[in-house]
Amino acid sequence: MNPANLTVNLTETAAGLPEAWSSLPLGLVGPACVKVLRMDGTPLPEESHRTAEALLVLDGRLELLLEGTPLPVRAGELYVVPAGTAHAVGPGSRGTLVIVELPEE
Repeated sequence: MNPANLTVNLTETAAGLPEAWSSLPLGLVGPACVKVLRMDGTPLPEESHRTAEALLVLDGRLELLLEGTPLPVRAGELYVVPAGTAHAVGPGSRGTLVIVELPEE
């Protein structure tokens, strides 16, 4: 196996996705799924998960709302949403986002 064939350019991959906010699973690390997506400024409704979720902003800015409280996550920053925490995406979120999440059981 050639390790060079396993590399992924995350920003190019996200930019090439046909729709914003449509994540592309890249692989598994243990049971956790690593996904990339493109943010386009559109807000998303509130949700919560039974497991924690890691949000890594590669470029741009994520306007995260945690239980209604704004929490901007900037390029190069990581935020781990605790399990069971209501969160939404506010308007103006743009750039490339990596999500690491465990499967919902």
